[in-house]
Amino acid sequence: MSVTKISTPYLVFLGDVKNPLDAKTGRGLKDWRPDLCVGQLRHPDCTVDLGLPEMTPAQAVAAGARSLVIGVAPSGGSMNPRWLDSLLEALDAGLDLVSGMHTRLQDVDELRVSAARNGRSLVDVRVPPTAIPLANGRRRTGKRMLMVGTDCCVGKKYSALALHRGLEQRGANASFRATGQTGLLIAGQGIPIDAVVSDFLAGAAEMLSPDNQPDHWDVIEGQGSLFHPAYAAVTLGLIHGSQPDVMVLCHDALREEIDEFPGYPIPDLGYCMQRYLDAARLTNPGVRFIGISVNTSGLESANRSAYLEKVTAATGLPCVDPIIDGVETLLDELERESGS
Repeated sequence: MSVTKISTPYLVFLGDVKNPLDAKTGRGLKDWRPDLCVGQLRHPDCTVDLGLPEMTPAQAVAAGARSLVIGVAPSGGSMNPRWLDSLLEALDAGLDLVSGMHTRLQDVDELRVSAARNGRSLVDVRVPPTAIPLANGRRRTGKRMLMVGTDCCVGKKYSALALHRGLEQRGANASFRATGQTGLLIAGQGIPIDAVVSDFLAGAAEMLSPDNQPDHWDVIEGQGSLFHPAYAAVTLGLIHGSQPDVMVLCHDALREEIDEFPGYPIPDLGYCMQRYLDAARLTNPGVRFIGISVNTSGLESANRSAYLEKVTAATGLPCVDPIIDGVETLLDELERESGS
């Protein structure tokens, strides 16, 4: 499951991105591995700012950068042709290129020729391992926690990383299991679930979280949403193969419709939880929720606590914004429920 060797530190490329949700790879690296990020490279019309120093590829090399990481993850994962000149400039400056896009760097002729001429590497992390087995549905030893969401880009990766860190700080035996390109770059290993052939999704999830010690927790990064018209299949395969013992529902407080899919409303949270439980019980009848993780960044500070309290009252579970509140109450609930 190891990712191809990646040279660090990074120059984070944002291109011409305007939707902050599309910059989640760059944001994730900046939040969780700031030690690896020397600067950012943006086009003049880019409206997303990670707060990193603005650098050209040559300046980044002088500052110690060894790779340019494409920090953008738009819907569909296609590379924008407008980025090509910047990527070629990075190769000429002496940087490797690292991408989590579905469009593979190796498939772009100009990049492949330039990389060979400059002696640089093209690293595509969104490539699943070979020989993924068909799922067998056998119950595995160890414990598993899965993040699920009301939509994409609602904090599943952030919540998983925060919960994993919290478990380790409490002395628990735990591993973060990455399922997306940003998680792979942060953790250094994992499986890009959305790049796996559908017949083998559950098998890939079983491969990602194999048998382990009885007290060990795999904290699994979720993908997609059961309520997303394009990505629900990925979510379902991940659920079945993960066989979660517990789940955390992730949500954006202001999200009323599936992002970029007008006419598809976000269901009631209670309905979402029940549908997730129905799906997960196929491979683990004892699965349960331990809490709700909500992005409240769009709420006025005066309304934030009231919103979280309302969700807690409606679900009977702790509800937190992991960035503002941390995840201690979720971990407390986990300990109460499982004695872990």
